[in-house]
Amino acid sequence: MPRASVEDGGQPLPELDETASRPAPLVLEHPVLKALLGAWALAACSAAETAAVEEHLGECGACADEALRLRGAVGLLHPVEPLDLDPGLRTRVLTGSVDRRPPRIPVPEWATPYDAETARLDALLQDIGDAEWHAPVRLRWFDGQAPTSRRTTVAGVIAHLLTVDGLVATALGLDDPLTGETADKATNPAARTEAYWRASYFPPTRSIRAPWREQSHTIVRTVSFTGTTTGKRAVSYGDFELPLHDAMLDRAFECWVHAEDIADAVDYPYEPPSPRSLNRMIDLAARMLPAVLAERRRHGLAAPAEGRHLVPAGDPGRSLRLEIEGHGGGEWLIPLDSPGAVGSAEREVAHIALDGVEFCHLAAGHVSPEDAAAGQLGDRGAIRDVLFATASLSRM
Repeated sequence: MPRASVEDGGQPLPELDETASRPAPLVLEHPVLKALLGAWALAACSAAETAAVEEHLGECGACADEALRLRGAVGLLHPVEPLDLDPGLRTRVLTGSVDRRPPRIPVPEWATPYDAETARLDALLQDIGDAEWHAPVRLRWFDGQAPTSRRTTVAGVIAHLLTVDGLVATALGLDDPLTGETADKATNPAARTEAYWRASYFPPTRSIRAPWREQSHTIVRTVSFTGTTTGKRAVSYGDFELPLHDAMLDRAFECWVHAEDIADAVDYPYEPPSPRSLNRMIDLAARMLPAVLAERRRHGLAAPAEGRHLVPAGDPGRSLRLEIEGHGGGEWLIPLDSPGAVGSAEREVAHIALDGVEFCHLAAGHVSPEDAAAGQLGDRGAIRDVLFATASLSRM
């Protein structure tokens, strides 16, 4: 049987000899204590030395100042690292894994930006608390003439992504988040989003994350299993259509833009996409600009430039050189007078230089055309038309 403790046996507790249990403090001279300051700053002193140094610092102002400087230097040698994971960690791990063992059914190259951006947004959503799902978010875009916005919440933004991604899902033969007459009447992204918000009995909460994540995973799995020919299928946005491979890129772009909106609302660090994905997003916007320019001219929002004339499809026409700097950058020649024309360096009339992320923010309607920090050279009218057309690519 175990021995009974002193308390259980009724015996008196022994007297504590406080002087015997406490070690005698070190008595050190000032030069010795000053020499120990470096080791103290690095937490390399013994307990007795640490006590002696800290007692001395309360009495000697010069040593206290020196100790403060040494502690600052130690902080520079060991910078504080953030607890948040590097946003590119998942991509690097997956890339390394794929290099070692390629997947049996790979994701098509044109669908990888959507796969990457939905995964990054899902990682952000996993880190936020319940209350932050109700943080206010203002969706911003350019309606063709002026900036506009719509107030919602973090959960409302995910509901918006769910319903607009549903356009891609239905084109692939998958279930639509909207049902019945609502899905038949709401054909464009804004109408679908408003219809979903109105149909909800309560404002969306964090429960919206599960159907959005499942839908995005199902879309990626479907395009992976159906092969590369699926990318030629058309996805209707109501007022226009995009090939599936461009629609997936469009959805990746909007996922990143709205992830930044959410990150700003909950004070969370968020990085731009990888340079390769960013370049593809910029390329899609550049390819859409001639049609947007023509549409704005039809509605009187872009005055025809002096000397403008239509050219047959496939022939060179007046062009603007769009130079994108930084990660994902490059150069594009934008035909100005006809969507069917081909950009021509010989017929270049203007030149715009923009940072890649700045250009994407302009295309998302987060920067007004007047405020875009663009280097400009040449025909001012053509430059203005292209900047406004770029902002007009945005939508709710």
